[in-house]
Amino acid sequence: MASNMEPLSCCCSGGGDDEDEVRLSIPDVQLKKPQFGNRHLTDKADVFKHNAWDDVKWDDVLEKEAERKVSENSKVLVDAQMQAKYEDEANQFWNEFYETHQNRFFKDRHWLYTEFPELLGEEKNGDRKLLEENCENEPKEPFRILEVGCGVGNTVFPILENSKDQNLFVYCCDFSQTALDVLRTNDLYDPGRCHAFYCDITADKWETPFLECSLDIIIVIFVISAIHPDRMQHVVSKLAKYLKPGGVVLLRDYGRYDMAQLRFKAGRCLANNFYVRGDGTRVYFFTQDEIRKLFACAGLVEEQNLVDRRLQVNRGKQLTMYRVWIQGKYRKPRS
Repeated sequence: MASNMEPLSCCCSGGGDDEDEVRLSIPDVQLKKPQFGNRHLTDKADVFKHNAWDDVKWDDVLEKEAERKVSENSKVLVDAQMQAKYEDEANQFWNEFYETHQNRFFKDRHWLYTEFPELLGEEKNGDRKLLEENCENEPKEPFRILEVGCGVGNTVFPILENSKDQNLFVYCCDFSQTALDVLRTNDLYDPGRCHAFYCDITADKWETPFLECSLDIIIVIFVISAIHPDRMQHVVSKLAKYLKPGGVVLLRDYGRYDMAQLRFKAGRCLANNFYVRGDGTRVYFFTQDEIRKLFACAGLVEEQNLVDRRLQVNRGKQLTMYRVWIQGKYRKPRS
């Protein structure tokens, strides 16, 4: 299948973060691996000594070259009829994606605990941990996580596999029924700890197995970028409604001038920084300010908004590839 995605990891009913996976258990994460890695390129002559470098700084030359490539690949837009088709049949394109790849395309996201230690349950809705320590003999409040755009479970199953919290319950939804069917066949899928359901998050009304103001954490990893820009604010505002006061959204998505954006050919652009891949799935490339505005308008408070720039290297072909992701944490005020 022709596609600009690389078979390296995650998304909303697909997509991909294309990260090198680090398979760490929870103790390993807590003791060893710092956030965003610690391999920094200080001498350009060393660039091909490793497969990847962290926290890479861009100079004016790189920035201008990226701007030039985006300007070139955005000159010719997809015609209106095809744009309507990609919107109206979006779930069909994702179903076809998962019919082709099943659970073989994306790696499990074992980096989650490194970047989002909240998933370890240590925060547990703010003061919950302290409350539980003082009320050990009383029933504990459930700790509810929702993953939006769960695909075949590359986030859900690492959480279920590593967590020993008997009060943890993970909800997960996707736009692709095919993806959900694959997810439910996994041996780790336990209806007593997890519930997968279909949801079109761009719809005005969501059919969910939980109430508003009931979730501790919502995970959206390479999800919002797959949505038409006109519906992004609607989706983020709906997420905010389902969070408990004190709950948090954990976000990771594509950043402006990521390698995947620069690779698009002319004729694949739908709108500014919004493209369609060869398989009919779509992707948007964000700035930090765009992410900040979406969540601020939904009434959430920013705790993190970072640009993760990495240099990936093909040492055999002597090629360099720049990845750009945005990571954020947005919390619902307690009052």
